[in-house]
Amino acid sequence: MLLTWRRWRRGRPFWGGLLAVVAGAEICAIPLAPLKIMLQQGIAGIPSVLMGLVMIVMGLSAWFAPYYRGLAGVLTVLCAAAALVMSNLGGFLIGTVIGILGGSMIFAWQPVAPTEPETPEAPGTAPAPCEH
Repeated sequence: MLLTWRRWRRGRPFWGGLLAVVAGAEICAIPLAPLKIMLQQGIAGIPSVLMGLVMIVMGLSAWFAPYYRGLAGVLTVLCAAAALVMSNLGGFLIGTVIGILGGSMIFAWQPVAPTEPETPEAPGTAPAPCEH
């Protein structure tokens, strides 16, 4: 079970997707907070929730469709940067910083090529000479 989880996690941009989901949830949660905590909500609540949902979807797509990592990474960074202006300083800067970091990690992730197992040499044959 643990080996299967590790293999699944290493086969996709897991940490970048996790950061994108956390940042999106944080940006979504700020406008839904009680009015005692929020200074001013106004019309900023709608774009905040939408941008947060887009970031959550991009983080999940990085997990479940890693071949879309380029698009998911760029959209996550763009939403996080837009949230800085449109959503109460991007979740009080925390959501923006985590979103930009997560989107960058998603975009930069590269799949690892499978390694070929070494073939054992037949008994009685000399090892191949090393070229320098």
